[in-house]
Amino acid sequence: MDESGTEPRTDQADETGYPQHWEADVLLRDGGAARIRPITPADAERLVEFYDQVSDQSKYFRFFAPYPRLSDKDVRRFTHHDYVNRVGLAAVVRDGIIATVRYDRIDKDGRPSTTGTDAEVAFLVQDAHQGRGVASALLEHIAAVAQERGIRRFTAEVLPENRKMVKVFTDAGYTQHRSFADGVVHLEFDLEPTAASLAVMRGREHRAEARSVQRLLTPRSVAVVGVSRSPLSVGRGLLRSLAGFRGELYAVNRSAPEGTVLDGVATHRSLLDIPGPVDLALIAVPEPAVPAAVADCGAHGVQGLVVVTAGYAETGPEGRDRQRALVRQARAAGMRVVGPNAFGLVSTDPERPLNASLAPVLPARGPFGVFCQSGAIGVALLEAAHRRGLGVSSFASVGNRADVSGNDLLQYWEEDAATEVVLMYMESFGNPRKFTRIARRLAASKPVVVVKGARHTGSLPPGHAVQPAASRLKDATVDALFEQAGVVRVETITDLFDTGELLAGQPLPAGDRVAVVGNSDSLGLLTYDACLGSGLRPRSPVDLTTAATGENFRIALDTALGDPAVDAVIAVAIPPIGVQGAPEPERELPEDEPEIAAALLDAGVRARELGKPLLLAHLALGGLAERLRSGRIPSFPAPERAVRALAHAVHYAQWRERSAEAERTARIPELEGIDEGRARALVEEALSSRQGVAARTQPGGARITLPEGDAEALLACYGIAVRPVLAAPDEESAVRAAARLGYPVALKATADHLRHRPDLGSVRLDLTGEEGLRRAFRELDALLGGAAQARPVVQELAPRGVDTVIGATVDPAVGAILSFGLAGAPAELLGDVAHRLVPATDRDVAGLIREVRAAPLLFGWRGADPVDTGALEELLLRVSRLVDDLPEVASVDLEPVVVAPQGLAVLGAVVRIAPLPVRTDLGPRAMSSL
Repeated sequence: MDESGTEPRTDQADETGYPQHWEADVLLRDGGAARIRPITPADAERLVEFYDQVSDQSKYFRFFAPYPRLSDKDVRRFTHHDYVNRVGLAAVVRDGIIATVRYDRIDKDGRPSTTGTDAEVAFLVQDAHQGRGVASALLEHIAAVAQERGIRRFTAEVLPENRKMVKVFTDAGYTQHRSFADGVVHLEFDLEPTAASLAVMRGREHRAEARSVQRLLTPRSVAVVGVSRSPLSVGRGLLRSLAGFRGELYAVNRSAPEGTVLDGVATHRSLLDIPGPVDLALIAVPEPAVPAAVADCGAHGVQGLVVVTAGYAETGPEGRDRQRALVRQARAAGMRVVGPNAFGLVSTDPERPLNASLAPVLPARGPFGVFCQSGAIGVALLEAAHRRGLGVSSFASVGNRADVSGNDLLQYWEEDAATEVVLMYMESFGNPRKFTRIARRLAASKPVVVVKGARHTGSLPPGHAVQPAASRLKDATVDALFEQAGVVRVETITDLFDTGELLAGQPLPAGDRVAVVGNSDSLGLLTYDACLGSGLRPRSPVDLTTAATGENFRIALDTALGDPAVDAVIAVAIPPIGVQGAPEPERELPEDEPEIAAALLDAGVRARELGKPLLLAHLALGGLAERLRSGRIPSFPAPERAVRALAHAVHYAQWRERSAEAERTARIPELEGIDEGRARALVEEALSSRQGVAARTQPGGARITLPEGDAEALLACYGIAVRPVLAAPDEESAVRAAARLGYPVALKATADHLRHRPDLGSVRLDLTGEEGLRRAFRELDALLGGAAQARPVVQELAPRGVDTVIGATVDPAVGAILSFGLAGAPAELLGDVAHRLVPATDRDVAGLIREVRAAPLLFGWRGADPVDTGALEELLLRVSRLVDDLPEVASVDLEPVVVAPQGLAVLGAVVRIAPLPVRTDLGPRAMSSL
């Protein structure tokens, strides 16, 4: 489909060499959408129409002279490109061009060239669209195109009074040089992305996406398209939900007689008949009628759509094609789409309340931003919040999330002062790498609590558009993403609200030391045990007995909060003995309950002053929990729930502290002995081999396992030495190998079913002479079915130490992941492996080796000598640097790595490479096209 939502024009689609992959949808500064694509000869008429709407001043700035109209020669020059040395891009909205950019390759003297690495670039933006960030978006895309075509530097000539265009270049963050001559500003800037240019790009992305969500949640006018006269229809349900909307509200029913009023709202037969502007349209028509409804919305200037209609990607491949067409059609008209198959949007802003959803009642105002994909889960989340008396700032249930996604909502909630805590139920990732980047920035100031569905099955809900790699994300990888991003992962919706309520209402704990105070010894002990099980450090419970009064609670809580050795306090309470027999609706509150509530509320004030969280775990005291709500003291009807919430808060607080410390002190050390140039040459040589060329033809690029010698040479470029291994197909070969390496040696089998399995007798160590080696070879030969099957090798003996495993794998969805664990079946069976994203800092690798449960073995467990963790950390940094420098390296596996009290030895290594993947997160801003 083209920008108008119709089938593509054949003159464009069939044009030889047309670079389809340069097309992209982008968000502009005000949150509106535009499409960036190459200019073609078919754009001649559009270009003339565009130029006619540009002011004389803007034309003067572009051509340095009065230029009232384009000649036929100009039109041909600006619409005919070879897409190599001459390229033009257009920003298009509603099938009309709103801005253009063009580059022409030049040589060092500024003359047209086919081989130069410089290009002259120029922009023209329609005056009505200046200030929307169109030129900045075009600059990002034309720079990426130029780099793809071998251009390394742009030059531009700008009149000094054209301050807006000068600012576009200077604000982009590229390394640049500026000069002034003959009344013209001459700019030169390198196109290689820099930290500054990436920061600028991501800052613009953040502001544009946040603004686009804000426009959806704060419309001045709303239309419901598909309002049936049946009161049970979806459209009527949406219309009733909007009853409290304070802006202009319209209903659309193409069959309604003129003058029809439904639920107090005047009905129009077409959205185009509505006399005023419409900011948001809710689409509830049958799927076949959706394209026409979207076309009307685009023609009327609607800014956003909530499509509740089903029948799209969740139904299969044909439905996915219809879903893509829907999104493309909407974006071409500058609109964003929530859905399809969406439950809707909610905002509790008191100035502009909005219930554009199927929820019958607008939730209460509160601190939570809530996101989910499934409508059923959306109902459950809103019901849970209502039942617990919790409010939301905004809510989004986006269905198939073909356009607006959780990443967009995160961008908005970072800016939204009313949102204190983000709660998300995620069933899939569209762009995990971007999620991690945004969530990490947000979590530094606001907690992000997530339930990730399909933890064990890994299944993908029907209709969810994801990158192919993202659909195969292992749960351990998801954990690594969440851990590094500071995301609090919980297991259930109950835990989601338990943890969110604590984080919203209480200070973050400074540590993991917990005081337990209450009127039940048994409940206190249960709480104490739960704390130990969750990795907290509880003090012995203080039992006030069941006869405790409010004053007893007040004194005990004051004492616990004032103790500098306490970071958090859990109060436990049960009803006074003898009052719990009557059913809850009939019995009156015990006399002492108000006193206990008052004591807890007073303690809550002091707890905030001291920066210590206060929680209540109770049994059969729902009334007490209600009383504490005014003080934002979270109450839990089971001690395990209170402790789980507190443990999550402690872990999050520790992450915030580590993250802030890392910002100040973490670094990627400079490592000696690295030859990146030689390493690149080795990789390019391997990829140019027959096997490498064949790999390029495979979908996504096949992985190539380097021969042992090539792998060792590549690792050596990064200062990683692998102990040499010599094949020993027979006894005499083993003797010769040992003589070459020097005694003592090890003899081991390398057959796939025996590799790293010393428990099967496949390894013989401490062979100090020929006689012992011969005896060991015969034993191995007899035990394992012969040398041909066992494939024995001889290796120089490594020092005694702890066997570990180091790996790095490039996941196409999230990037490179560094892994560490101890070698052996127990670690494999228990999944005792820790992960970090690459590039890893010195603090990352220090935490990595301490995170595994078997880490005490590295630090002198049971009187053993501690091993050289410094050498281990350096090796991890070298592996991280290798995969970060060389994106063609798909995986590195070092096993075993024997870490001794002094130094370490890498005994085995496997390296796999693949054709260079596309690094989408480093490219220009673009909306998802899944």
